[in-house]
Parts: sequence; C-alpha cells; structure tokens
Amino acid sequence: MDRCAGIDWAKEVHKVCVLEADGGPLVERGIAHDERGVDGLCELLVELDVKRVAIERPDGVLVRCLLEAALVVLPIHPNQLKAARPRFRAAGGKSDSFDAFCLAELARTDHHRFRVLAPDSDETKALRALTRTREGLVRTRVSLTNCLHAELEAFWPGAERLFCKIASPIALAFLERYPSPRDAQGLGEKRLARFLARHGYCGGKSAAELLARLRSAPEGRAEEAEEEARRTAVLSLVAALRPLLEQIAVLNSRIAKAVRAHPDGEVFLSLFRDPGSTLTAAKLLAEIGDRRERYPTAEALAADAGMCPVAKESGKRKVATFRRACDKRLRDTLATLADSSRQHNPWAKDIYLRARGRGCDHPHAIRILGRAWVRVIWRMWRDGVPYDPLKHGGRRRLDAAGG
Repeated sequence: MDRCAGIDWAKEVHKVCVLEADGGPLVERGIAHDERGVDGLCELLVELDVKRVAIERPDGVLVRCLLEAALVVLPIHPNQLKAARPRFRAAGGKSDSFDAFCLAELARTDHHRFRVLAPDSDETKALRALTRTREGLVRTRVSLTNCLHAELEAFWPGAERLFCKIASPIALAFLERYPSPRDAQGLGEKRLARFLARHGYCGGKSAAELLARLRSAPEGRAEEAEEEARRTAVLSLVAALRPLLEQIAVLNSRIAKAVRAHPDGEVFLSLFRDPGSTLTAAKLLAEIGDRRERYPTAEALAADAGMCPVAKESGKRKVATFRRACDKRLRDTLATLADSSRQHNPWAKDIYLRARGRGCDHPHAIRILGRAWVRVIWRMWRDGVPYDPLKHGGRRRLDAAGG
C-alpha cells in the first residue's frame, strides 16, 4: 500500500483527503481554487510522497497541475464514486469531505481497477478544443435557426420557404433587407433578380420561381404593433446568426488544417471517400486521442464509445441494455461514420441490412455497424496505418462471396 489522495474538485474550494498506507487519515482540508492554492496542493502531495490521486474529472487546470507535478492521476467516473459511497457509510449521507475520502480509498485499495490518466499530445488537445468549440457554436446556430423559423412561421411563412436553408448567407441577407411582409411589398421580379445576382445565388431557381414561391405562401395575419415587434425579432436573430456562421466557417478551415497536419490525421481521413470530409475524422481523432495505452483492446474502445450494450444477468434473466455511461461525443461521431458508410461501402451496407433483417431498428443497427467499425479503427489506430479495403478481412470475404 502507498499513500493516496482523493480530491473532490469544485469551482472555488477543493476538498482534499490524504490517507496513510494503512488507511488512516493524514490530511483533510480545503484548498482554494487559485494559483497559490493549487500550487500549494501539488507541493503538499509531493512532500507527503503521495503515489496516486483520484479525482472525478480527466481534464481541467487542477488535473494539469497534478500531472505537471509528476503525480499519478486516476480519473473516477461519478457513477463509480456514487456506487462506492455505501461501502463506507450505510446511512446514505454525502458531503464534499466524505467524497474526497471515498476517492482516496478507491485510489488506495482499488487502483488496479482504474486506468491511469495519460494526457494526449498538444496537437490532439488543440484539435479537441477546436472541434468542441465548433460543436457548441453549431448547437447555438441550431437554436437560433429554430427561433427564426418560429418567428417567420408566425407572421411571414413565405420568407421561410423562399430558400432551402434559412440559415444560409443568402437567406439571411434577404431577411436583413426584407424582414417583414411590409418591407417586401414593392418586391418584383427584376428587383429580386438583381438581389440574387448581387449575392451570388446558386440555387438554380429563377427570380420568377422564387417570387411565386414567396407569394403562394399564406399571408401573415399580424397586426401593426405585433408585426413591428416580430420584424425587430427577425433582424435581431439575423444579426446574431451572421457572425456565428462566419466563425463556424473559420473553425471548419482551422480544423481541416489541424487534422491534416496531425501525425494520426491520415489514419482517420482514410475512412472517408470525400477528401473534404474532415470534420468527422477530426472529431474521431480528437475524442479517441493518440495515447495507445488508453484503449488496450477494441472492446474497451467500443464500450467507451457506447457501441456495445450493457449486459444484465440475474438468475435465468439475461438482457442487454443501451449503454448510457459513455463518451457521448465519440458515440455520435461513430454513429455519423456508420450511417454515412452504409451508403457506399458494401461491407457496411451488408452489416446494416442484416441487423435490420433481424428486427433491429435504425439506431440499433447503426450501433451494431459502429461496433464493427470500431474493430477496424482500433487496429488502424494501434498500427498507425490508413484504411485499405484490400486489407479489410470482412470486406474481402464479402467480395469473394459476390456480395
């Protein structure tokens, strides 16, 4: 046994518990989340010769400081900590200090059951920051776009149906110029044609067709005060969406350059037919990382990605349930890969169709296909070799059978 510590992290004050090798408490205190407090904590743990530190998160400033101090960090999932509390307190009580004690005990007695935190390279961290920032901006864009749809549907349905995407640059430019039916009263075919030419419209519809689409929609029934208020709301949403779209485009460009420059970039880019399909490849690389010891087996990667079920067995009852405790970003990205690959890859299409034939619904079939892709991706990732259909055993067998 070695001295171990548990840290219940917080926004302002972290609770720290250090245990002796025999389990006796050595230090129990609160540490302020500032430069002096975090540095003092690391110095204390090094001075006490603490061998392992358990904490409920795998990243953040505190975790980086612990790693820089050459301390072994064990990231503990909140569900695992929740399940461990009854081992030490039957009454069901909970406090930050008690959580720090439970974490220290897990690090002392059960450290062999947890993976040691292995930080990724700087290139992977940078790529992860870019992809997650873009993901947040896309969620905001979707939310604002839905608000814009709702406003237009309420008082001007024609403008909503004029272009294919309401959040496209030309649709936003149109709404900025004509934010209400009253602003578009004098809009004719020639004026609309000049507007389309000025903004580089490439949708393939003539000005007459678009104008007919605009006028065929139901007319708004909003009265003067309401229409003016909704006009202001439309202009506000357009003003919020335009810079958002620009920043998403900037991030797309940065992500494409970053994933191509990454040492493992070609491994993940080789999974996609289109050379421009960099976003999904970048998210896969960012979430899986570049530390090979993190996933010693393909099954470990499949479990972390939520691509395999959770088995529950009790007596004669055996069921498999949906895995909720997983990396949801990685799960969504693998699902995107699986769904797109079944459109052009005969091996992926065969796995998907056979799953559907067994009665699986679409999401279940996608997870089955995703798990099959995990085995391929894991081997590519471990060997650092891009995807080659000629070396893919499942696809070769399908091709030999005439599939």
